[in-house]
Amino acid sequence: MIVDCGLYAKGERVARELSLDEAYELAGGDGAFVWVGLYDPSREEFDDVARRFHLHELAVEDAIEAHQRAKLEVYGDSIFAVLKPARYDDDAEEISFGEIMVFIGERFVVTVRHGELSPLGPVRARLEDDAELLRLGPIAVLYAVLDRVVDEYVPIVRDLDRDVQQVEEEVFSHEATNPTERIYRLKRQVLNFHRAIAGLIEPLDTLVRNRVPVDTGALSEYLRDVADHAQRVDQLVDAQRDLLTSVLQANLAQVGIRQNEDARRISAWVAIAAVPTLIAGVYGMNFDRMPELEWSWGYPVTLLIMVSICVALFRGFRRNGWL
Repeated sequence: MIVDCGLYAKGERVARELSLDEAYELAGGDGAFVWVGLYDPSREEFDDVARRFHLHELAVEDAIEAHQRAKLEVYGDSIFAVLKPARYDDDAEEISFGEIMVFIGERFVVTVRHGELSPLGPVRARLEDDAELLRLGPIAVLYAVLDRVVDEYVPIVRDLDRDVQQVEEEVFSHEATNPTERIYRLKRQVLNFHRAIAGLIEPLDTLVRNRVPVDTGALSEYLRDVADHAQRVDQLVDAQRDLLTSVLQANLAQVGIRQNEDARRISAWVAIAAVPTLIAGVYGMNFDRMPELEWSWGYPVTLLIMVSICVALFRGFRRNGWL
């Protein structure tokens, strides 16, 4: 499905509602380039685009199959980049990912978007309002898409950080809770997020150092800014991952401590209950000759002895922290 197909020259859009044939014929003249945007295309739809712009078959396969890691690859004189836009559902504490594939050539840009995340309409509008940036050609489109994706990572890190702090406070609270499942769930989301971010670090460095067939020198400062943001996000996510690991270990230790405390408390009450049980068991035996059986004060004295021993045991266990 082709969302938009526009021709750009000298920093502005010069043609609208182009067919693929018209776009390919007009691109390249006087520094013009065409930007074709597709959303969840079928193989037949994308094969038509790939044939006209001579896209590499391996990159085309990746673009159709989706479910790729974030990466940047060079095929001859063109660039193929995979980006992972993300969104965080705070209620479910779950990160959902989409995919944006970007093909960059000397006179064309082809973007393929899978999933509902990060529509590229605002990116196209931003570039069309910035003639100086758009004049730099197809590489400016790649920069704008990268910038949008990385900017969307920032609120996710902030929301994750808030949830990590909440679970940390829960672990060390005085309430007897066990947030192990929540910790594992957050740790899984952080790991998935780390994969999406870490995959961008090397491609951004490659672009900043201008090690691609499309000249990125004019955008080096812009790309360096995006790379700095991505590295900062990556560092924060690494810190969250390490913190969740520590919180998980602390939670397991807390659970063990609570279990030991419960076991000691139960053992103390069993010891206290054993005293009257033992005495009552002895005097419950049906022997004719036993001490104090005929004594009128035998029953209250026996009860007093039971209570005294139980109170002494209770105070001893309480003093030692068992109760």
